[in-house]
Amino acid sequence: MPRYLTFVIALFISWSANSMEMSIPKEVTSTVASAVPASAAMPLQSPAVPKRGALYKVRHDGKTSYLFGTIHVGKQGFFPLEPEVTRALADSSALVLELDTRIHKPFEQALAKYGSYPAGDSITRHLSPGALAQLTKALDKAGLALQNVAMYRPWLVANILVGTEIEKHGYHRSNGVEGFLLTAAAQQKKQVHELESADYQLSLFASLDDAQQERYLVENLEDLENGRAVQKSAGLIDAWSNADAARIDVMARELTSGDSVSATFMDRTLLGKRNPEMAAHIERIMQSDQVAFVGIGLLHLVGDNGIPALLRQRGYDVEKVY
Repeated sequence: MPRYLTFVIALFISWSANSMEMSIPKEVTSTVASAVPASAAMPLQSPAVPKRGALYKVRHDGKTSYLFGTIHVGKQGFFPLEPEVTRALADSSALVLELDTRIHKPFEQALAKYGSYPAGDSITRHLSPGALAQLTKALDKAGLALQNVAMYRPWLVANILVGTEIEKHGYHRSNGVEGFLLTAAAQQKKQVHELESADYQLSLFASLDDAQQERYLVENLEDLENGRAVQKSAGLIDAWSNADAARIDVMARELTSGDSVSATFMDRTLLGKRNPEMAAHIERIMQSDQVAFVGIGLLHLVGDNGIPALLRQRGYDVEKVY
């Protein structure tokens, strides 16, 4: 069964690229650009723009909101978004995201709290000799020194390595959808609300003990070595860029299937725990007078436990626009 790819966390966790730069040495983040894409300044509508992601219209008690599946990494050519998306945003009174990635300090604090060891501790004390040897080999290949990441926990080191490799193939956090939406919302003078907090998002990784974190790291190092990290991440991003619902469904099942630590964490925590919480929060938003445009990681919208399905269970009329 294909292993979960750490970089795909970027489809679920709205990490701030600027905060990563502030919190992690320059040698580790040299390929990470700013959080807002230059393409966000482009006109909001353009002829013949392809459909991307997935868009839903949600109605209840005479009120309407929108759900849009985002990716937190991408290419500059992904913008502007499809006119139906930009019209839905224009018709909304507020933009709702997992996190407002323009706000850096809470993310920095959460990263230090959950991603770093206390002073005097090191990843070398928490990995078996075999795992440490694999990590050293991967760092050498990436052009990084162990001493530059030794203070970080295995889950964060795995994310750094896989993210760095994917960025070499042209996918950047600086071209994530959130930046485009935030810039558009600012131009339209809309309120911006968060579904979660940086502390909560990164605290999810604290549920992994040392043994699980080592396995999580090793699984992703193996995916880097055999090329799956690029193959699977690029495939999922491509499915988003073409609004390929069938392919997105297939990949979602692959990413959450099997008994690996990574797949189990994805299935039970990144999706299984967060989706009901997000659905409840969206319901509270819709009970107010706001017409909300909710942009959340693409795979939160997929399957019987996806947010559209959960809202239908709560009595909401959920129409898939595309």
